[in-house]
Amino acid sequence: MRIVWQIDPDDIARVKGFYEEHSDNAFVKTRITTNLRTEKPPISKGDFWDRMVGCLLTTQQRSGPGSSVTKFLLTRPSPLEYKTCVEQDNLGEFARKVLSEFGGLLYYNNISKFLSANLPFLENGGWETTFQHLDEIRSNSSPETERLAAEFIDRHFKGFGPKQSRNLLQGLGISRFEIPIDSRITKWLNSSGFPVKPTANALQDRNYYNFVSDGFQELCKACDIMPCVLDAAIFSSFDEGQWTEENVVW
Repeated sequence: MRIVWQIDPDDIARVKGFYEEHSDNAFVKTRITTNLRTEKPPISKGDFWDRMVGCLLTTQQRSGPGSSVTKFLLTRPSPLEYKTCVEQDNLGEFARKVLSEFGGLLYYNNISKFLSANLPFLENGGWETTFQHLDEIRSNSSPETERLAAEFIDRHFKGFGPKQSRNLLQGLGISRFEIPIDSRITKWLNSSGFPVKPTANALQDRNYYNFVSDGFQELCKACDIMPCVLDAAIFSSFDEGQWTEENVVW
């Protein structure tokens, strides 16, 4: 059995019109120059760790321009950079202190626990397999390679599910097809005639998430817009043009 996604001319016109309205946004332009570039530079341990921290921070709390999350992620050097974290005897307590004292950040107890669990996984052999997946996408970006990498992250990293695993790959600038389907995307889909109504609870199921992702990718293919770019247009549309070249994080 299989599902056939039927994209009508009206669907294409509506999506293209929406994209044209938001294509000049700094957030969209940044997504194009990073995720659609032909040569994707190697990813360091520090790069991956920074993006992983960012993904955990953006879970269930506001991360738009001017938010505490964005301010933290723009801080240089990062208070939770890899070389600092790896030197800690008690990473969980260190991360909790850094996050709680920064101000305005939520869920720092859970985030610190996730960080203190993910670092040992990486240091005890996880880096090799993680970079195998990342390098496969860098050399051969496709829906298949991206989904395999996302599911690896979902299975092995604490605090990650289907959405944030895609967010991590997208934040690293290597993915094009698999996107983080968050509340903004679901609102947009539900208001744009998507044939099923995605909900946060349903999207926690990996198979259902893949089903919705397939539909989004088919819609983008029919409109000749890369999924990661339409995702950026949808995301930025909720912030009413507040993204600039200076405050874009990813």
